[in-house]
Amino acid sequence: MGLTNVIKVLLIEDAPAEARLLHEVLKGATRQEFHLVHEKRLKDALNQLETQIFDIILLDLTLPDSEGLDSLTPIINHNSHIPIVVLTNMNDEELALEAVRRGAQDYLVKRHITLDILVRSICYAIERKQMEKQLKKANQDLEKRVEERTIQLLKAQELNQLKSEFVSILSHDFRNPLNTILLSAGLLEDSHDQLTRDQQLSYFQMIRQAVQDMNQLLSEVLLLGKADAGKLKPNFNELDIKQFCQQIIYSLHLSCEEKNQIMVSFKGELQGELWDEKLLWHILQNLLNNALKYSPQGGKIYVDIIAQEKTVTFRIQDQGIGISQESQKHLFEPFYRADNVENIAGTGLGLSIVRKCVEAYQGQIFVDSQLGKGTTFTVILPRQQPVMSKIEESMEQI
Repeated sequence: MGLTNVIKVLLIEDAPAEARLLHEVLKGATRQEFHLVHEKRLKDALNQLETQIFDIILLDLTLPDSEGLDSLTPIINHNSHIPIVVLTNMNDEELALEAVRRGAQDYLVKRHITLDILVRSICYAIERKQMEKQLKKANQDLEKRVEERTIQLLKAQELNQLKSEFVSILSHDFRNPLNTILLSAGLLEDSHDQLTRDQQLSYFQMIRQAVQDMNQLLSEVLLLGKADAGKLKPNFNELDIKQFCQQIIYSLHLSCEEKNQIMVSFKGELQGELWDEKLLWHILQNLLNNALKYSPQGGKIYVDIIAQEKTVTFRIQDQGIGISQESQKHLFEPFYRADNVENIAGTGLGLSIVRKCVEAYQGQIFVDSQLGKGTTFTVILPRQQPVMSKIEESMEQI
């Protein structure tokens, strides 16, 4: 969708001189024609929006009947489809970011405004708003397709709660990183020449992290779908279990900002074993990550790996916030999060994935927890001996 021949602009500005200046600036545009309607008060501007159609709003943050970013709220509540460019006398990057977070498409400092800057900002804001609409429609289409697929799974396996939760998590957890990407890319595009190298790297890092978050969520959802379709089967190969566990723990130590310690101990003979590396990775990674996430800063996580005759037990104990008895009843349900996690980030998929992997392994999982006293997860998996070991065992018996 392109720009219209005449762009209709609603300017909300209480200073007549600055309004005249912006009007004169727009009159100088040669490639695009602008029609400007000027209002001094937010109330009068809202009345205009009730009766006329505008392509964009230029909003001053200091008005007789409104002050600061609070002016955005009533406009967006009733006219969320119209892009807004904020005008201010303050060159404040934090204010600019907050304005964009609240729904503005761009932020201009009045004394820096030139014809090129103003026209570009208006045109980019309109295009970005159209992209946002397209993204929203794409999200809605995705949610619709996922909902249809979810309904089929519900009918097949009687998972009565999965539909609404699945759509909800996609709506929230996909939209957040998508919005981060859109915001960061827009700021880099429009203001790259005004940003320091460190600021640019920060925005690129935000984009990279958002992509990683989306990829992780997609992987988790696909794994759950595979498990629900009965296609999650173990694939056993020889693996040094001690080295494998230590690699996971080392990786988590590197990424753990709180500097929690993971204390691991091995008991029994653990050589010549066959393991499904992917299933085991999902089990240990999710349980250890949860233990770190819900433990106090500097707390210790205890990992005991115990080899017995026919099974290997993985016991992971933390000293964290614990889980209520009521929450434990629903702990392994997809998208369920305990009632005491507050603002700790998470999708509610980790423990559901752990259970699916344990079931595919034909193992067992148990939880023992009390609020404020930590949590212990115990996973018991059957041992898998190499084929040659089994043949040699049979020959010895003969």
